[in-house]
Amino acid sequence: MQLNSKQIAYLRGLAHNLNPVVRIGNNGLTDAVLKEIDVSLNAHELIKVQVAGDDRELRKSLLEEIADKANAIAVHHIGKQLVFYRDSETVKASAKIVIPKL
Repeated sequence: MQLNSKQIAYLRGLAHNLNPVVRIGNNGLTDAVLKEIDVSLNAHELIKVQVAGDDRELRKSLLEEIADKANAIAVHHIGKQLVFYRDSETVKASAKIVIPKL
């Protein structure tokens, strides 16, 4: 799925008021963390992930790795928070987030 810049901006606006649902600690991106991200994306479609640590390059690499492994779209990276979007796999007909066709 590809989104244009207007659609990404729309999702960033929706994510603004979200609290992080997954936190990545000192152990990094473990299988348990990936599973929790997958479950959260199925439940909410749009999630924030909080990353511990001050290494900006590590956070950039985590953004790409999570998007790749979770088959999600990396919406935003600001500070220690990463935002991801993925259509719910359960019921496509009743999507929680309707992205405008801009």
